[in-house]
Amino acid sequence: MDNILSLMEGFATALQPQYLIFGFIGVLVGTAVGVLPGIGPAMTVALLLPLTYSLDPTAALITFAGIYYGGMYGGSTTSILLNTPGESASIVTALEGNKMAKLGRGAAALATAAIGSFVAGTLATVGLTLFAPIIASWAVTLAPADYVALMVVAFITVGALLGSSVWRGLTSLGIGLFLGLVGTEILSGQQRYTFGLLPLADGIDVVLVAVGLFAVGETLFVASRMRHGAVALIPVTRGWRSWMTKDDWRRSWKPWLRGTAIGFPIGTIPAGGADVATFLSYASEKKLSKHKEQFGRGAIEGVAGPESANNAAAAGVLVPLLTLGLPTTATAAIILSAFQSYGIQPGPQLFTNQPALVWALIASLYIGNVLLLVLNLPLVGIWVKLLQIPRPYLYAGILTFAALGAYAVNFSIVDIVILLIIGIVGYFLRRYGYPIAPLVIGLILGPMAEAQLRRALQLSQGDLGALFTRPFAAICYLALILIIGLGLWLRHRQSRLERTLAAAAAADTSLKVAVNQMWDAGDRPTDIKTRDLRVIPWKDDESDSPDDRQ
Repeated sequence: MDNILSLMEGFATALQPQYLIFGFIGVLVGTAVGVLPGIGPAMTVALLLPLTYSLDPTAALITFAGIYYGGMYGGSTTSILLNTPGESASIVTALEGNKMAKLGRGAAALATAAIGSFVAGTLATVGLTLFAPIIASWAVTLAPADYVALMVVAFITVGALLGSSVWRGLTSLGIGLFLGLVGTEILSGQQRYTFGLLPLADGIDVVLVAVGLFAVGETLFVASRMRHGAVALIPVTRGWRSWMTKDDWRRSWKPWLRGTAIGFPIGTIPAGGADVATFLSYASEKKLSKHKEQFGRGAIEGVAGPESANNAAAAGVLVPLLTLGLPTTATAAIILSAFQSYGIQPGPQLFTNQPALVWALIASLYIGNVLLLVLNLPLVGIWVKLLQIPRPYLYAGILTFAALGAYAVNFSIVDIVILLIIGIVGYFLRRYGYPIAPLVIGLILGPMAEAQLRRALQLSQGDLGALFTRPFAAICYLALILIIGLGLWLRHRQSRLERTLAAAAAADTSLKVAVNQMWDAGDRPTDIKTRDLRVIPWKDDESDSPDDRQ
């Protein structure tokens, strides 16, 4: 009951006209930037982070929540219409969504993605409302050794489970931990790894690292692989009122709920985040669907389920972030830095020390979901126009905006130089397959873990055994083994599904080549036809176009 009353007070704050305007601006700008090709939620949040510095904490975090949810929504548009996922979690949406768009059903794919994201985001926010205060009240009893165990769990799982290689993930984590050590040591006041440079005495600002890695590094990487020529954009011609038929609604509502049930719990643990949740949802829908023959050809369940799982996992990430101060994804790490820029440390004391702020933030998530649904359905034509921005202009604008944002942090030219150096490092990390998320999480959690470790050793008078003997710490290390085992199993499932899809795509290409050779030789294969990944008996009906028959 106390949670409901606190949430109502949060709504009373979030529904004030000025905060509604900030929330609307957040979802609008977040969607507009997130819908651009090659820009995922993490890059959107990092790029727009400096915009919130001039606002009061409540307005800034409400705006930031809108940017976060808007960036999550925007990725589905590029995946469906351009077959260009802005992040790895949108790959599954592109598999079926782009096929639907090619069949003239892009409007239905966009609609089920938007409505599924709304349903999943709302239900996951309900879960955040119910579980976050309970976890926070329990976390108050944790000792420094328990926090050390929690951070070790976060370090190892994020480093081991993100990216294509365990060692590359741990290497990226090590780089982040090293960057977190740069600056002045707290107890002794000695400078570490500053090379005698005064600007590094206060450490490397998290904003510079986030913008450098996600904005500059990602832009350089995508631009270096950019293809010349116009973007092959699939138009959306239908009116929004006829986007989803009754059959589409009947086939979508169960995947929406199943995707939410899969995505939210996976988002709350560091076991792969939304990437694993979307592939699990896709595999579940393919197994449970009554229209299995349509998978690979544009099954609407393959859009509804994964997109719901993606957004539910995004809300689930906020549970450990707000209650324990632990980010489990790169986007969550950037959100944590936004809190810290206002002197607010997410964790067990947040619900006690800043109740008005945190409940206004949670209430704004509900409001942001409604605003996003209202924006995404009628204004899809505007988002499609944004996709037609020439790539050179787009990437030049991103780099300019990133440089201005970095300069605005401390109004120092040195920060721009640091930004460019980190951006180049981010480019080479991507170039050679090193994940970025462990680096950002190591940078942010490293100093916090060091402080808790020193505190724990002071209380135990240097006894290292005290780090393992507390019951909760022991449970954490046992859970670490289980989480790694679960994560590796989920990664195996994901890899097997990816190999199956790759084999199906290769078979499709071989079949089309064979059919084209037969046509060129004058042999008309009237007993078969090809449609994406399936070969089915030929049925001559009015819905088949001449191009389809070929």
